[in-house]
Amino acid sequence: MDADLLPQTRRALLHRIATGQADGRAPSMVAAVVRSTGPVWTATRGEVDGASPHTSTGYRIGSLSKTFTAVQVLRLRDDGLLELTDPIGRHLPGCGVEATVAQLLAHTAGLPAEPPGPWWERTPGTLRPDLSDVLGTAQDRWPAGHWHRYSNPGYALLGQLVERLRGRPWGDALRADVLGPLGMADTGVAPPRRVAAGWAVHPWADVLLPEPTEDYGLVAPAGQLWSTVADLSRFATFLLDGNPRVLSTEALTMMRTAASPPESADPDYGYGLGMQLLRHEGLTLAGHTGSVPGFVTALWTCPDSDVAAIVLANVTSGPQVDDIAADLVKIVADREPAIPPPWRPAAGVDLTLLDLTGPWYWGPRPVAIRLLGDGTLQLTPIGKAGRGTRFRSNGDDTWAGIDGFYAGETLRVVRDATGAVDHLDLGTLILTRGPYEPASAVPGGVDPAGWRTGSGSSTGRT
Repeated sequence: MDADLLPQTRRALLHRIATGQADGRAPSMVAAVVRSTGPVWTATRGEVDGASPHTSTGYRIGSLSKTFTAVQVLRLRDDGLLELTDPIGRHLPGCGVEATVAQLLAHTAGLPAEPPGPWWERTPGTLRPDLSDVLGTAQDRWPAGHWHRYSNPGYALLGQLVERLRGRPWGDALRADVLGPLGMADTGVAPPRRVAAGWAVHPWADVLLPEPTEDYGLVAPAGQLWSTVADLSRFATFLLDGNPRVLSTEALTMMRTAASPPESADPDYGYGLGMQLLRHEGLTLAGHTGSVPGFVTALWTCPDSDVAAIVLANVTSGPQVDDIAADLVKIVADREPAIPPPWRPAAGVDLTLLDLTGPWYWGPRPVAIRLLGDGTLQLTPIGKAGRGTRFRSNGDDTWAGIDGFYAGETLRVVRDATGAVDHLDLGTLILTRGPYEPASAVPGGVDPAGWRTGSGSSTGRT
């Protein structure tokens, strides 16, 4: 596997993980780098039970569990069992929360950060047997939809949503919907056969204290899962390249599209639907970090570079695994950029759609529409960077925006009396073949004198 990378790259990756483990004083650390074809590098440092950890050694992954829960919820959407705009109370009557499914996924539901009562990560979930014991009171909440407020109770609520609509415990539904199809046999609510013990390292001495590993009960969907770097490599491959047995490409794209700003004003951080977003040294990353007593974890993906990285450690605090994982992605992206597949003409293209392609104008502003190989249209600005928006056909001369700025908007093809394309209507924005042509269907009309020369020209109006 390591032969897939150059020796200099492997050396740089090993150096980064070795310094991260030593400087962070982690009893053990395991890491992997993944591309859409699968793992290309792994490394282990430190010891578990007197021996080097293995890629099949289990670690608790903390809040990375939230990404798995989010995949389940988006899968429910793909299966037609809910809409992201649904109020959560439609599916969980009496829960007392006034927020939509999307707001819960994006941490904009206004719920508190932690459940009430003693530190939930170091106490048994039996102390919070009912959903009301997890959500707290209305006095603890803020108005839904106003700002990002990271919430573990919010993901407990999403776990209950999965249980209600799947009719089985959250962990069982996770195995059926996600873990089974991806071949993640060592991931689940319970630890696998071989695990690393969780430790706290004294801040001022090189001594250890064992951490408890409780069953979180209803809060399990927010942070209970155990996994291995081998299993998480499979999950990272899915996050990079998708898997139609688990989630549609459209839903996966929605997960890593910014849905809310972070708590801080740092422009390098954001949150999608169950995925943290990060700008790291010119790269756009999506993934999640995790931290529970005894364990820290990070998984970052960079679809643009076809690279992902995972770092797991069995320590409460110390190593900055989020930075380490991001650096692993950067090392490979810089030293061994992804080789794109060869271009080939698309098969089965509807040639009548060629009438929609090429340059269009919103007033004087040029944009371009391309017909992609999957039959979608992509609208992008001309002369500016950016992916723009892709549109999927509704089959009736209308197209639905599926990502980007115009996600959710409708692009309507307007034809003349002969059936030829006259103009496009994008959510009332009129796109014409020329910039403000006199015969164009431009709201407000076009000055009959048309374009003119000379800065002193005037219509003569006062």
